[in-house]
Amino acid sequence: MTTTATTTTATTVTDLYPSRGTTEVSVPRQDPVVWGAPDAPGPIAPADLLSYERDGFLAIDQLITDDEVAVYRRELDRLVTDPEIRADERSIVEPKSKEIRSVFEVHKISEVFADLVRDERVVGRARQILGSDVYVHQSRINVKPGFGASGFYWHSDFETWHAEDGLPRMRTVSVSIALTENHDTNGGLMIMPGSHKTFLGCAGATPKDNYKKSLQMQDAGTPSDEALTEMASAYGIKLFTGKAGSATWFDCNAMHGSGDNITPFPRSNVFIVFNSVENTAVEPFAAPVRRPEFIGARDFTPVR
Repeated sequence: MTTTATTTTATTVTDLYPSRGTTEVSVPRQDPVVWGAPDAPGPIAPADLLSYERDGFLAIDQLITDDEVAVYRRELDRLVTDPEIRADERSIVEPKSKEIRSVFEVHKISEVFADLVRDERVVGRARQILGSDVYVHQSRINVKPGFGASGFYWHSDFETWHAEDGLPRMRTVSVSIALTENHDTNGGLMIMPGSHKTFLGCAGATPKDNYKKSLQMQDAGTPSDEALTEMASAYGIKLFTGKAGSATWFDCNAMHGSGDNITPFPRSNVFIVFNSVENTAVEPFAAPVRRPEFIGARDFTPVR
């Protein structure tokens, strides 16, 4: 079954990945994982591209140097302690502690993080995977302090970006760059390797302004326990650890999540989502309204 989404210019796009209906559905991936040619020049070695295509992620032990980590940490600390940033709608706070959890559109708020987005070590890998120029669909810094910072339940980013932002195809890649050490105990990123090859369309209609709740605690777009059990049994679960400066690239449809951080050790990272300029957003496929542009960009200017 396919549905359609209509853009503001009245063109129609076929919905290859139906979701938010009355029942949960499982659909084989209809898109490539690596869109660029295997031998295309770029910072990712051919063997690593094959690994990314197979697993849906690529871990890098050191993407940025210790000195650079210190610069980005200072900038993160400056942003989360700035009263004006806290009052901005782009800041998301923890429901219990009322501390800042995330600051969105950070590449527009901070020139320091804008430079990181333009860094060839970062954007060059995105272009290589997606086989085109790219723009930033979303950026944010995540702050996960010790002693109770909440995690994020299992989900596919593409399911949300497709349903609520209108991204038509799976031509989007994310990178999470660690600004503190990721231990195996402080709420690190978990991914089901290979899960990116199957799209899980979640059941249940999308509430209006769902983002206001989902950015604190995922609800709509959450897979069932039965589906997650089947996927975890089939694919297993990989937990990412690494020192500050390490990074994980992962496909937009990879099933992933993170646990609470009840340790004393903070976990902070900068998170950048690159989308192909050939995959720009249309109207949402399964939501009554678009999410705000600081969450799902409508500025498709290529990163230069």
